[in-house]
Amino acid sequence: MTYTVAVSGASGYAGGEILRLLAAHPDIDIRTVTAHSTAGQLLAEHQPHLRSLAHLELQPTTPEILAGHDIVFLALPHGQSGKYTDALGDTPLVIDAGADHRLTSQDAWDAFYGGHFHEPWAYGVPELLVNGGKQRDSLRGATRIAAPGCNASTVSLSLAPGVAAGVIDPSDIVTMLAVGPSGAGKSLKPHLLGSELLGTANPYAVGGTHRHIPEIRQALAAAGGVPADGIRISFTPVLVPMARGILATSTAPIAEGITDAQIRDAWQSAYGDEKFVQLLPEGSYPRTADVLGANTALLGLAIDREANRVTVVTAVDNLVKGTAGAAIQSMNLALGLPEDRALTVNGVAP
Repeated sequence: MTYTVAVSGASGYAGGEILRLLAAHPDIDIRTVTAHSTAGQLLAEHQPHLRSLAHLELQPTTPEILAGHDIVFLALPHGQSGKYTDALGDTPLVIDAGADHRLTSQDAWDAFYGGHFHEPWAYGVPELLVNGGKQRDSLRGATRIAAPGCNASTVSLSLAPGVAAGVIDPSDIVTMLAVGPSGAGKSLKPHLLGSELLGTANPYAVGGTHRHIPEIRQALAAAGGVPADGIRISFTPVLVPMARGILATSTAPIAEGITDAQIRDAWQSAYGDEKFVQLLPEGSYPRTADVLGANTALLGLAIDREANRVTVVTAVDNLVKGTAGAAIQSMNLALGLPEDRALTVNGVAP
């Protein structure tokens, strides 16, 4: 069966990456691409690398244009997806790459986003541990999927095995992320200009203000069966001069009485059979270059007995495993297709 697809926000980074991956999917027919200010222009003017889709014209983003497809992807700024999802009730599968349907707590939404709170959808991180199982169980046959925040899913995948197994203390998590600016979107912003980024590292959303914090707490609480207020995290992202990628270094105290073997076994048991989330051999740590263009999260694990902490270093491509790849992997599960269809573990080098 071939599924017809519409992609909104097609001129942006997330929308463009969704299109790049879907273009190689044998079960997908990309019928419609939409945008706002660039509507009426050819997709090729904004995504010149998508040669197989160069003939498509960007349509206005309206519920009427998005309706009538088997699958709709919404790659819109936070707070804008909800007005479309409410109007797409007859669409068999809707996947939101924004934040509008990620959070289960209205209080968390009000504190970090504000505006109208929309119902939570199935969370699009298949490998995430949830109450003794995996999130993919909730994605099979799903009709509404919330793709993850790239920073949030990276940190959640980093630490969920330790929380679930009880080998770390989730009340004292510290994470620092080196992040490529493509995660901030394609709109013109002075602090994202090349002249402002090249040769420097720029911290942002410091001091517990980043919007992905409640998403991480929600995911780790579900993994460990603990209240969200039992998850405390100091989260500091830093923009660095690479177009894409996240390198997240996350640490947490080792729980009392836990051995080194128990610690490593927690992560190995969680991800040993996973294709797209891989624990590297002891003493090895990933680079963002290793996952460029791939739907892969690579994790390196260190046990620091002097500081009594576990350190996990995780690399992802924020536009693939962090966003578009996770969305398409979840789509495959929802449709009953092979989970890895149109997705690769292989990066691009140099």
